[in-house]
Order: sequence, then structure tokens, then C-alpha cells
Amino acid sequence: MNTQQIRIIDRLTGTIEQQLASRDLTAVTATVASLPVPELVPVFDRLTLRQRAVVFRLLPKERALEAFDALPPPLQSDLLHGLQDAEVSRLFAELDPDDRAWLLEEVPAALATRLLRDLPEADRLLTAGLLGYPQGSAGRRMTPEYVSTRASFSADETLDRVRAGLRDAETVYTIPVLDDARRVVGVVSLRDLLGAEGDARVETLMQPARTAEAADGAELVARRCADLSLLAMPIVDSEQRLLGMLTIDDAVRILEHEESEDAARQGGTEPLRRPYLSTPVRSLVRSRVVWLLVLAVGATLTVQVLSVFEATIDQVTVLALFVPLLIGTGGNTGNQAATTVTRALALGDVRPGDIVRVLTRELRTGALLGLLLGSLGFAIAGFAYSPAIGAVVGLTLLAVCTVAAAVGGCMPLLARAVRVDPAVFSNPFISTFVDASGLVIYFVIARAVLHL
Repeated sequence: MNTQQIRIIDRLTGTIEQQLASRDLTAVTATVASLPVPELVPVFDRLTLRQRAVVFRLLPKERALEAFDALPPPLQSDLLHGLQDAEVSRLFAELDPDDRAWLLEEVPAALATRLLRDLPEADRLLTAGLLGYPQGSAGRRMTPEYVSTRASFSADETLDRVRAGLRDAETVYTIPVLDDARRVVGVVSLRDLLGAEGDARVETLMQPARTAEAADGAELVARRCADLSLLAMPIVDSEQRLLGMLTIDDAVRILEHEESEDAARQGGTEPLRRPYLSTPVRSLVRSRVVWLLVLAVGATLTVQVLSVFEATIDQVTVLALFVPLLIGTGGNTGNQAATTVTRALALGDVRPGDIVRVLTRELRTGALLGLLLGSLGFAIAGFAYSPAIGAVVGLTLLAVCTVAAAVGGCMPLLARAVRVDPAVFSNPFISTFVDASGLVIYFVIARAVLHL
């Protein structure tokens, strides 16, 4: 969103808030009536729960359905709590099955049960089928509403199937081609069908299919879909039988969600489930306090190390001056390595089996960084105090940068190897570990160089 769009959204939000404050619902209706849904959604993000419910009720029925479908699941969940039961059931029934499954993960169990119970039987079976797949799997995010064809069908026959399923299918731009056992043997694009002769066989138009299994992780499948620039990817079972389609819009939404989650955990906090301004303060506190407590306990390692080397500090008090510089540099070096490798993991550039190669590269990278920073530290500390102090600082920076880069680079790979989210090994956690080990290195080098 560019600066001009942000100004427009802020101005619209301010206008609607003023109109709501003065209880001028006619003016609110006039304001939102002309807003396209792409502008209405960010306005909803900035309104309170009560304001959002009022504005939503003032939208025409079709616009309300379109806006609700465009909202992220956490905001959909919040909105349901401010509406009447009949409105809730209607909105839920209008969603696609995969969007219903996503929303049901956000609402309380009692409401989820009621929403499913109120659905027509056919829709309930489709939605329940998606909920049967593991949470976080591609099966939960695929749509079971699609159009398929056979290799022996003609282009005209397939287009007739597209027209017949146009109302219910979530996507028709990529059409899976099935055999008699419903196994995927290829895909054909709507563009190729429209450009072909009517009697052309699908088998002459189809391309090899890139499929994924329903049990595969949703993030991994979404990444493949985006990397391959596919409009939709067939989701199959272990025998390649078609179960559904993952569309590119759902793939993008999955990736945005996962990247927001990783960014939050790398910063030492739990991810927010809704926009910042719509998140209650108690939720903000809850998302941060656990990590703060964990890191506070971890920081006691640093205190323990300082207490062990208290006598060394008493003999050469100048050593204490460089503690913040050294542990800060080590923490930053480890954070950089962890962030780089975590991102490479997400993109599929590295795998847990590459740990030796990553370790080698990070040792070399850390050593070169340490050599550069250590040389600078030696020159400054040596000039300001003495060559011996300069040597301690320089050697410590060399060692700390090397260790920090190696630890930061390997931790995400170890996390993935034991099936833990690499982002859980967040940057603050790495900083705490490197702080303690960096102090040990510092004082061991000081004792050796200064003969303490």
C-alpha cells in the first residue's frame, strides 16, 4: 500500500468514526456505499469491534457478503460475535468450504459446532471433509469445488463442463485431467481450451500436472504453487486421486500468514491473530509475556558468568567497559545468520541435511566478519588503553563472531530436523545463548593474554 492509499484509508476511517460518534447512520451508509471492497477491508482493520459490526450492518447484502469473504479469518470471527444468529448462519453458508474451514479454526468450539449444524447437508459434508485433514496441512486449505475433465473429452465437451460448474467451482482457470480411477494425469488451462478447435482432444492440449498430497504442509505446498507460478495446484491422496485444488489466492494468504508468524517469533513474541489496532491490549500482553519470562530466566546465565569472573574484572576493571560491545556484536551476528538461514529454509534453498555445508559457510563468514571487526577493535582499544587490552578485544570479537554465526546458522536447521518451527528458535533466544558463551570466551582470552 503506497502513501497516497494510506492517506485515503486514514481519511475514510476518520470520517466514518466521526459519523458513528455523532450517530449519523445515514451519513455512514452514504460513505461506505461508494467504497470498493479493497478499500473497505483496510478500513475495517482500523475500526473497533463495535464500530465494525455497525458499519457491516449498513452495507447492502451483496456488498456485505463480498466484504466478509475478503476479511481475514480472525476479523471474520470477531464480526460474527456482533451479529444476529440468522446473519451469522447466512454469512457462513455463503463462504467457500476452504474459507469455512479456516474460519472454524478461529471461533470457539461451541460456535463452530452450531455453524456446522446450521449448514445445508451438502455444504456441511464438504466442510467437515476438509476439517478431517490435519491442521496446517494442504488438505485443510484446498477447495473441493472444482471442474475436472478426461483426456478423451473434446475441448467443447470440457467447456460445457466448465459452464455447468461455473457457479459452484472456486477456480476454472486450471482444470485437472483425470483417468477412470480419478487419478490426475495432467492439467489443461482454460486459455488453451478457448484457443483450440472444438473437436480437439484434451489429451493433445494437457500439460504434466504438478501435484501435492493433502497431508503435506500447507506452507510448503503454497510455496511450491507460488514458485511455479501456478494458478491452482491439484491436491491428491497417496495414490494420486484428486481431492481438491489449492488456488493461488489461498497460497498467497497462507504465505502471508506464515511469514507474519515467523517474523513475530524471531522477534521474541507470539504472532497476533488479527490487525494490531484490532487486538485487545490483554492479547498484546499475553503474546509477549511468555517469551519475556523465558528470556529473563535465560539472561541469568549472563549474570552467573559475570559472577564467576568477578575477580578478573576486579583486577582489570577496564574489561567491564567492553562487555556491552562484545555481547551486542555476538548477538547481532547470530541473529543475522539465523534470519538468513530461516529464510533460506522457507524458500527451500537449504534443508536439514545441508547442516555441514551451512556450518562451514557460517564459520567462514563469521571468521571474516570477526577478523574485520576484531582488527578495528584492536586498533581502537589498543590506542585508547594498551596493546594488550586491544588484543583481548580483537581476539574476542574474532572468536565471538565465528561462534555466533555458526550457532545462529545451525539452530534453524536443527529445529527443522526435529520438526519444530525454526522461528521458535528466535533471535532473542540466540542472543541470550551467545551472550553467555561470549562472556566466557572474553574472560578466558583476557586471563590468557593478561596473565591474570
